[in-house]
Amino acid sequence: MTDALSRLLSERDWLMADGATGTNLFNMGLTAGEAPELWNTDQPGNITTLYRGAVEAGSDIFLTNTFGGNASRLKLHGAEGRVRELNRVGAALGRDVADASGRTVIVAGSVGPTGEIMTPMGSLTHDRAVEMFHEQAEGLKEGGADVLWLETISAAEEFKAAAEAFDLAGMPWCGTMSFDTAGRTMMGMTSAQMAAMIDKLPNPPIAFGANCGVGAADLMRTVLGFVAAGPEKPIIAKGNAGIPKYHDGHIHYDGTPDLMAEYAVLARDAGATIIGGCCGTMPEHLKAMRAALETRPRGPRPTLDEITAHLGGFSSASDGTGDAPDASRERRGRRRG
Repeated sequence: MTDALSRLLSERDWLMADGATGTNLFNMGLTAGEAPELWNTDQPGNITTLYRGAVEAGSDIFLTNTFGGNASRLKLHGAEGRVRELNRVGAALGRDVADASGRTVIVAGSVGPTGEIMTPMGSLTHDRAVEMFHEQAEGLKEGGADVLWLETISAAEEFKAAAEAFDLAGMPWCGTMSFDTAGRTMMGMTSAQMAAMIDKLPNPPIAFGANCGVGAADLMRTVLGFVAAGPEKPIIAKGNAGIPKYHDGHIHYDGTPDLMAEYAVLARDAGATIIGGCCGTMPEHLKAMRAALETRPRGPRPTLDEITAHLGGFSSASDGTGDAPDASRERRGRRRG
């Protein structure tokens, strides 16, 4: 049987994903150091509101509140014995929202990194990583997730462990890495290296791409790196709503709805098929993104200069692949095209 996401991809030439989880929950009262996943059982109404906000803003896909729902991360909160439960409930709340939407909406079970460093640099073994990811995947599966969504990964070894775990769970999946260090992940992966890795996985994802990182401009440069590698699979772009700034005691992202609308159209024109936001992306951003995607005609693939003209400069001179743009394109503050 074809999975729901693959069916939707066969019918549409772009899909819109959701926005931020943490930013929205902090606005609802989540405090620093608190595990968001515990709200699946302690504050289910807030999680339903989070999901419904994305759906009502036009998202075709939304991620569950389970990013840190693995045993390693939950152990920090004394909840390592609740992995299956918290993931099941997080997905079930999403299933109810999607089923009540009156259209096809994909519930994507969010799976973030373990927070540990894998061998040989660290102590986390491949087998233990697979075990943790498998436990989380089974909970998301039980809760009714349509697809598993690996995100914000920086190490190839962890990405491969998750792929193996998802195969054990018999679930389709998507995977994104975070390119936040001069066009590379924290562990040194480039966009080209990720694309090559995807092609060799025994259990490849339905779609792959990038999320989070620095700002929308940097993520766009990574998307162009994926496109240059020539992958056959759909590309995911899930960029932050601008750059974080500390303001009045909290972190605020400076990306406006208009900026994120520009980003969404540029991402589509660059070659991304699944387009969403990450940190700082609120329902008002998503509404502007959806409206732009629906009303603005597809254009040619944007150049680096066009990206910086609309989204601001890059945070580094290099995208990590060896084709460094001019230093003049480094971030100089935001400009509008």
